[in-house]
Amino acid sequence: MKNDKGQSIPRATAKRLSLYYRIFKRFNKENIEKASSKQIAEAIGIDSATVRRDFSYFGELGRRGFGYDVKKLMNFFADILNDNSITNVVLVGVGNMGRALINYRFHERNKMKIVLAFDVEDNELVGTTSADGIPILPMADLNEKVAEAKAQTAILSVPSVKAQEVADQLVEAGIKGILSFSPINLNVPKDVVVQYVDLTSELQTLLYFMRQEQ
Repeated sequence: MKNDKGQSIPRATAKRLSLYYRIFKRFNKENIEKASSKQIAEAIGIDSATVRRDFSYFGELGRRGFGYDVKKLMNFFADILNDNSITNVVLVGVGNMGRALINYRFHERNKMKIVLAFDVEDNELVGTTSADGIPILPMADLNEKVAEAKAQTAILSVPSVKAQEVADQLVEAGIKGILSFSPINLNVPKDVVVQYVDLTSELQTLLYFMRQEQ
């Protein structure tokens, strides 16, 4: 990710952008007009120096001694995260995780919406519609339906042995961003971005830190 000056934004900073956006939305809802770097840091659980360093990549977002304009920064991060327009997302893999994701109302929290779901034809849910009206379709329809939905983002929730094969099909269908719950590294073209969510690894990390505190 790069800023408007063409400078690369550190990955750690980029991963915090949605957290900043969430905090500024919360502050705005609480009618807080100005927030200091200390307030922002405490709300996220980091130090204020990190907040100031992160913000420095985007120019002058605030003034020393005056804090940060909450509404201005909320709108700023909304623009960066493209949350001013609806992002259509497709889901591949309607197993236990996939069903949970279908029922998670992304659009009530941000302007992201799962519009289509896909699975193999022997999944009994294929051919049905979720409670939110999301059609669950066979994999054979993926290329055609993704194009119709003008979706460029996908959530991948399939068994590891199928992940690369499905990722290849998503890339062929025009997908440019994949959120993968499969614990293997995917081989994709350079213009396709993959973000991994490994729940087992995250839980093991949590348990490790818990033991360190004992």
